[in-house]
Amino acid sequence: MSRTAPEVELDGQYRALREEAGFLPRRRSSLLVTGKDATEYLQGQLTNDIEALEASQGCYAALLDRKGHIEADMRVLHIDGPFSASRPGGPRMTGHLSLDLEPGPAGAALKHLRTYSIGRNVEVEDVSDRWAIVSLIGPRAPELAGTEGLGPEHAQRPCETAGVEVLAVATDLGVDLITRSEQVESLRESLAASGAAEVSEAAAEILRVESGRPRFGLDMDAGSMPAEAGIVERAVSFEKGCYIGQEPVARLHYKGKPNRRLRGLRLSAAAEHGETLRLGDREVGTVGTAVLSPSLGPIALAVIRREAEERDVLTVGEAGATAEVSDLPFAA
Repeated sequence: MSRTAPEVELDGQYRALREEAGFLPRRRSSLLVTGKDATEYLQGQLTNDIEALEASQGCYAALLDRKGHIEADMRVLHIDGPFSASRPGGPRMTGHLSLDLEPGPAGAALKHLRTYSIGRNVEVEDVSDRWAIVSLIGPRAPELAGTEGLGPEHAQRPCETAGVEVLAVATDLGVDLITRSEQVESLRESLAASGAAEVSEAAAEILRVESGRPRFGLDMDAGSMPAEAGIVERAVSFEKGCYIGQEPVARLHYKGKPNRRLRGLRLSAAAEHGETLRLGDREVGTVGTAVLSPSLGPIALAVIRREAEERDVLTVGEAGATAEVSDLPFAA
């Protein structure tokens, strides 16, 4: 059966991301946390070690409720340097903590952080309208962005990319370029002129799934604990002091195994988000993000019960498709 034009186009975007470089704007929310108590405050709210961050470093972290369930996951950046992404005449973004998270949980996270900050010298501000993020993905990303040698994931460097002032942040697949909202179109034009291909979110999602990284609202939600979502290694510090939700997270880590965990699925046919997964007659979970990888075929992420082990074959939905349970990541 011949493939449709959109599939062929998606294949080309995927090849650009794997072999060269591609870029796309991201829809994210940004919270700015300032004040002399900002670092100490976030240390007691988030799962990772915020106090250990030095200037121009960052980390991945989660905000939990008291039962250890994820309210939001985020990238935390300790911004330092001459980069300015504020509105004209506003304060420069230097020496502050920036939280980059999905738009869905951002409102609840903002409310939580403001509520618990009462009585502290901390201000939490939604600056999503001022900042824009363009992801540059692929092996040539550092070259095209002019950020060779930037460092490990979350490392930052203020610079100019094709004449546009940006804060470059290293990612697992390339580099994120953060700039003022009014500059984003100029940045996109400059990246295209440099040889990077503009790609769709669907193409970028294939690489995310292959890498085994869950996304809030698709693969994990407010009912998930970090161990179930497979983010403990990246998001949780067991050496720091107390934070909201620490006790159930530590208890699960040291004394037992989660009843559910993030796994990969190698599908016999395309699947939809939310379709049920069964091992024999027992429902063990639902499909999270499902994509059609040009390299691996139809694959998906899913948080499933632990009795479904690697290489077990699950039934997907009602159409008779199957899913073989796989370890993560799918692709190095």
